[in-house]
Parts: sequence; structure tokens; C-alpha cells
Amino acid sequence: MDFALTDEQELLVQALRAFIERELFSHEDEVDRTGELPPGLGEQIRDKAIAAGFYAPNLPEDVGGGGLDRLGTALFERECGRTSWALQSWLARPSRILLACEEDQVETYLKPCAAGERMECFALTEPGAGSDAHAIATRAVRDGDDWVIDGMKHFISHADVADFAIVFAVTGVDETARGSRSRITAFLVDVGTPGFEVRPGPRAVSHRGYHNCELIFTGCRVGPRQVLGEEGEGFELADRWLVDGRVMVAANCVGRGRRVLEMSAGWAATREQFGRPIGRFQGTSFKLADMATELQAAELLMLHAAWKLDRGTMTTGDASMAKLFATEMLGRLTDHAVQIFGGMGLVEEMPIERFWRDARIERIWDGTSEIQRHIISRALLRPHEQD
Repeated sequence: MDFALTDEQELLVQALRAFIERELFSHEDEVDRTGELPPGLGEQIRDKAIAAGFYAPNLPEDVGGGGLDRLGTALFERECGRTSWALQSWLARPSRILLACEEDQVETYLKPCAAGERMECFALTEPGAGSDAHAIATRAVRDGDDWVIDGMKHFISHADVADFAIVFAVTGVDETARGSRSRITAFLVDVGTPGFEVRPGPRAVSHRGYHNCELIFTGCRVGPRQVLGEEGEGFELADRWLVDGRVMVAANCVGRGRRVLEMSAGWAATREQFGRPIGRFQGTSFKLADMATELQAAELLMLHAAWKLDRGTMTTGDASMAKLFATEMLGRLTDHAVQIFGGMGLVEEMPIERFWRDARIERIWDGTSEIQRHIISRALLRPHEQD
């Protein structure tokens, strides 16, 4: 198994890294301090990304995307991970669940997202349904040919700048061998539809400027052409996106980990105590060694999962292991970085405390660490269980 980058992949990585350092790094401090992007900055980043060929790289070329395979997309995510989500989100990677669009949905939702003309948000999580997606309470009831949606979603990322939401709602109940199970359907709901309200969510310490929102549905009526896929297959669509997305979360964490390690090594090599650089002391140098080792292990797990994803052989366990290790690695890495920087690691004038704060959400969104451990352990135990 050879993970050496092709010439094309190497050029992509180098060009994207230069773009991010040139166009995004200079805005990080202000966005983190204010919790907001300056007016028009997101659109400027988007337009420059489109001109540079860095927009919607994860979508096929025939719908206007960049056509990267999953390994290429993971490398793209790794480089994006070097900066905050508030900024990197404008180098949009639209949800691949939109590939389920059919007929006029392709022209209304999918292609405009690939072209940078529209943005979507993914609305699954609810106050009573986080890790347990089957527990969602939002309901959609038929009324003639239409559907009427009532319910609430929360912790929905960047819904404040989205043009439409991919909304998951219960449309019935199915009887299965394991008992009654909610039938979940995905809907494409445009912002501005009567009965659909977007509200600011609570301020979070991680990824300031990348807002989470609450979506309120009160008698929100949508037509039959706003059903994404088939009725009742919403959970399967969501699960497919979430599993693939876990590999990309891992890639993002690896990118941020690389930047943190680079900064930590630079500080350790130049910061002097007792007449010599602190990197000469084992208390610091061994931390750097552990950081580098864990980072390499996380990157290999991520690349292996992405490589298998391209070949159609990746399991849910592969994705969960990549996300679990990479997100927890980043937590340990940033904690070591704070220790290496000492008091300067906790002041807002330095970026280390931001990396430390931002790392915490990675163990929660797209499936908590506990959920990933459950998935991995169930895969190990299932072959040994008796019928």
C-alpha cells in the first residue's frame, strides 16, 4: 500500500496551502475576537476560491464540482484544517447527500451549490436527538400532495448563511424485527418558506464565527418535489453522509494538528529558560516526540480509510477509528502545546489557546467519541454473537 502523493495531489496540496495562508490566516484573530466575519469577507473568499479552482472539490465534474476522489478530498480537508471553520467553510464542500437530487432538484439545489450560487445546511440534530438520530421529533405530515413540517432543530452549523436546509423529519412508523421504528425522510426546505424560521443558537467556545443556529418549523408547507430521495430513506442517506464525513473530520484534525506541531516545535527551539532553548529539556522534547508520533498515526488511519472509501471497501468501523483517534489526538496535541507555550499558551494574543478551544468540539460533532467506540466494538463483537 503506497500513500506517496501523486504529482497532481502534491500540486493541489501546495497550491491550496499557499491560498489558505495568503487569504485566510490574516483574518483569524479578528474573527475569533469578534465572533463574526467582517461584512463581505465570506463572499470574497468564496469568489477567490472559485477563481482558483478550490470550490466544491468533493462533487463530480458533471455537476460542476472539482471531481476529486475521496483521498483527494481528504487531502483538501487536511489543508483546510489548518485554519478555522468560520473561514474554511467558504471554500465550500457541499454535502454529498445532494447527489441524491433528481430531475429539477439538480438544477435548483445541486448545481447551484457546486457553482457557489447557493449554500446548504444539514439539519438533523435536535434537543432530544443528538447521537440517537432515530429519536428525532420533527414531523412531516401529508396534506394532499404537500407535506407540512413541524418541529425544531438545533446546533445546525452555518444555517445563518445558508439558502436552504436539508431537513430530516419523521413521516411515519415502520414495524421491524426490533420493534417500531420511525420512518425518516429528507426534505429540501428553502430559507424564506413560510413557517420556517432561523434563529441564532448559543455562543460556543469552539470555532467562533462559525455559528450554530436553531431552525423552527411551524406548519411549514413544502411540495412533493422537495423530498430528497424516497420517502423513508432519509436515515440511510444521512448515515451514508455521516460515515463518509467522519473521515473528513479526521483529515481536518490532522491538518490543524500539523500546524500546532509546527508552532510548538518553533517555540521550543527558540524560547530560552536556564540559558538554553526549552526544546533541549526532555520534559519538552518528549512532548514533541509524542505529538509527532500521534499525529503520524492519525494521518495514516485517515489516509487508509479514505483509500478504502475510494475502493468501496471502507467499513463504518474504519471511519469511526479514524475519527476517534484523530479527534482525541488533536485534544492531546493542543493540550501539550499549551504546556509547551506555558502562560503564553493561554493568552488571547497567541493562537494556541484558540486551537485548544477549537479542538474540543471535534470529539462531539459528527458522532461523539462514545458513539465511535460503540460502532467499533459492535463490529468486533458481532461475528461472535449467537443468533
